[in-house]
Amino acid sequence: MENKTIYIAGHQGMVGSALERQLRQNPSNHIITTTKSQLDLTDQAAVNQFFQQHRIDQVYLAAAKVGGIHANNTYPAEFIYQNLMIQTNIIHAAHQNGVQKLLFLGSSCIYPKHAPQPMQEEHLLTGHLEATNEPYAIAKIAGIKLCESYNRQYGRDYRSVMPTNLYGPGDNYHPENSHVIPALIRRFHEAKINNTPAIQAWGTGTPKREFLYADDMAEASIHVMNLDPEIYAQHTQPMCSHINVGSGTDITIKELTHTIAAVIGYHGTIEWDTAKPDGTPRKLMNVSRLAKLGWQATTPLEEGIKKAYQAYLEKN
Repeated sequence: MENKTIYIAGHQGMVGSALERQLRQNPSNHIITTTKSQLDLTDQAAVNQFFQQHRIDQVYLAAAKVGGIHANNTYPAEFIYQNLMIQTNIIHAAHQNGVQKLLFLGSSCIYPKHAPQPMQEEHLLTGHLEATNEPYAIAKIAGIKLCESYNRQYGRDYRSVMPTNLYGPGDNYHPENSHVIPALIRRFHEAKINNTPAIQAWGTGTPKREFLYADDMAEASIHVMNLDPEIYAQHTQPMCSHINVGSGTDITIKELTHTIAAVIGYHGTIEWDTAKPDGTPRKLMNVSRLAKLGWQATTPLEEGIKKAYQAYLEKN
């Protein structure tokens, strides 16, 4: 079994930690990680020096500044600047130091707000983006194109995966800056503990969203990274090389909210604040490209929410 030195950028995040858990199960993998205090990924010189110091075979680029609608609306400059810097520094340093294999993790928000559903890889750059997270989406699109450009010009094998909405252990439960599932888990848990008779949820509850358990995403990422180059090339194009990763099914926010309430055991009233934004009407990924490459999700939503809630309880 071939020994590989693998750098996971963003190993403390939800997906990065899931990647680390799975990759460490293989004793032939030598895993390298860095904390923010050890390496500022927005510092080009520091990132270059890091790559010069280590002989790296594979890079999983899971580091990013992430957040929900509120965070994206409040900090658009940080979202575009930090994400552009992180991915540009890592991809360029990887190339300069002879790293042949890299996997860039993006987001489903790269697709136009009104893209046909389910969204196919070919829908990229065919329309206007959702305004609430446009800066983040632009950065992620740039990451895809960086990978493709180094592949086309230098023959690198830099691949991109675009996950749907992710959740699971290690998620961000910040009261204002979190995504919908961790935000609801926290709010319902606190409402249950405090016997709060009613809680408010954002929007109308009618938008539909797709969700994927973080460990499924990690498994898919490792699968795509290790695909034979010829097989990968058969199902992608040089300038449309990214691969959607999702469950292939979606659910209304209202259905999701009631599912989480049931898992947590909150029996109060749920009120909908229709003055708050809904975001994109629907976001469902077409995952047929990934299915043809031999992978599909295995964790049902309710089971994943139970695991996520258990992980939340263990840390709070």
